Amino acid sequence: QSQPHRAEAVVSTQSTGRRYNIKIWKTFTDVFNCLPLAALVESTIFCMHGGLSPDLLNPRDLNKVERPLDIPNKGVLCDLLWSDPDPDIVGFGDNDRGVSFTFGTNEVSKFLKRNNLSLIVRAHQVVEDGYQFFCKRKMVTLFSAPNYCGEFDNAAATLTVSKDLVCSFHIYKPKPVAIVPPSDGKKKK
Repeated sequence: QSQPHRAEAVVSTQSTGRRYNIKIWKTFTDVFNCLPLAALVESTIFCMHGGLSPDLLNPRDLNKVERPLDIPNKGVLCDLLWSDPDPDIVGFGDNDRGVSFTFGTNEVSKFLKRNNLSLIVRAHQVVEDGYQFFCKRKMVTLFSAPNYCGEFDNAAATLTVSKDLVCSFHIYKPKPVAIVPPSDGKKKK
């Protein structure tokens, strides 16, 4: 894994280890290594965690990838998990996360046209309202964790696709965070 995600893995390992045990963390990692890399809904909606890759021409090429598999530091699999859209660039650019790429609206349009797709659905970034469109509604970021890590006041959203391929969002508003006054250290009787 890349350095930034290695740090996240260490934190997750330490946190999970304190709460439960290291075996649970390793089990989760084993499960993630078996999960699908992406999904194609009714041959028209392409879904992934991160985003596009300069090395992925056709989503059906992912069917050739054997699982389980550790995600490498670079390449298509890494990009599907960690790349991000950027409205200010053309093509692919460096990612501030220190891993994968950013991609512009032109890359979204090219990918959709080349593969006869109508929409890309991704996650991976906190968005205030639970979902956020990119590239004139050709891509949507969907984030399903309200009050992310207790540090954000973001809503969450899920996406439903009807039999007629009509998409609708379900919004989950963040719960107010209780402010606990600081303790003076004395126990109350």
